[in-house]
Amino acid sequence: MTLTQSKRAGDESFQRIMVTVSVMLATIMQALDTTIANVALPHMQGAMGATQDQISWVLTSYIVAAAICMPLTGFLSARFGRKRLFLWSVVGFTVTSVLCGMAQSLNQIILFRLLQGVFGASLVPLSQAILLDSYPKEKHGSAMAMWGVGVMVGPILGPFLGGLLTEYYSWRWVFYINVPFGILAWLGITSFVKETDLNRQRKFDFYGFLLLALGIGALQMMLDRGETLDWFSSLEVIIEAGLAVLCLYMFVVHINTHSSPFIETALFRDRNFSVGLVFIFIVGIILLATMALLPPFMQNLMGYQVVDVGMILAPRGFGTMAMMILVGKLSGKVDPRLFIFVG
Repeated sequence: MTLTQSKRAGDESFQRIMVTVSVMLATIMQALDTTIANVALPHMQGAMGATQDQISWVLTSYIVAAAICMPLTGFLSARFGRKRLFLWSVVGFTVTSVLCGMAQSLNQIILFRLLQGVFGASLVPLSQAILLDSYPKEKHGSAMAMWGVGVMVGPILGPFLGGLLTEYYSWRWVFYINVPFGILAWLGITSFVKETDLNRQRKFDFYGFLLLALGIGALQMMLDRGETLDWFSSLEVIIEAGLAVLCLYMFVVHINTHSSPFIETALFRDRNFSVGLVFIFIVGIILLATMALLPPFMQNLMGYQVVDVGMILAPRGFGTMAMMILVGKLSGKVDPRLFIFVG
């Protein structure tokens, strides 16, 4: 290898490292915010004078907005560029985090969390896409393992940091903590991530997006309000259930008949992709349900201090992080189905 080749290889290696660090910072910020607010929910509930059902919208609004807007990532990155969209998402997420910390009422914080979910929706898929573009195919497994380890820093530190900040400062600081992550991620992305080619010919399926948004929103409203209103004995719940079924049914019909659908149905013909979605759906139910319910249960019913709750919840991330490191090293050597079976 000549001196020039050696220098070029060194520059490429440094570029990859900085890209990895930059996208991991953005993803850590998003993952941290998913868990850090959970420990502070009872304190937010007291400060806002909200009920348990009402304060749960601090989590629900973020998750619903992210779920609706995440499929937009492909269209927006093709239209405006992957790097530009990533920068917009990081800036928007950081600004809305500050607004969440400054909120003076329940309605304000729910609105700002909704906007935070809109901007945060693209962070994970964009970080994965940028990382895979930066590494050769034979190193994709290792790259995803490194990214996964970084992502797990959020769930590990989130409950503990949330407990400390809430106990010794204020629940508002669980949102302000995102600011340094956002600034560093923006600087790294601006300096080291390359822009992708634009595709302005791709059309946006607004009707499909509207049906999906209404369907998911109505379904979430039904699930959130159902217990309070005694489920289907309430006209409101019946209307929400009917709207959810109708919109989601029309969405399925639409994407199977439209020439440029909001979600490409060809993806679901891949058996591995479809099975993976089912597994992720189940894992999401298990993880998010415990994240939302355990903090108020341990604080309100079992009498734990907020710092203790954070310390109790934090260790569960270590197991996931350790397995991600192991899977990264064994990637390409062991059948992935074995990993899924063991998991």
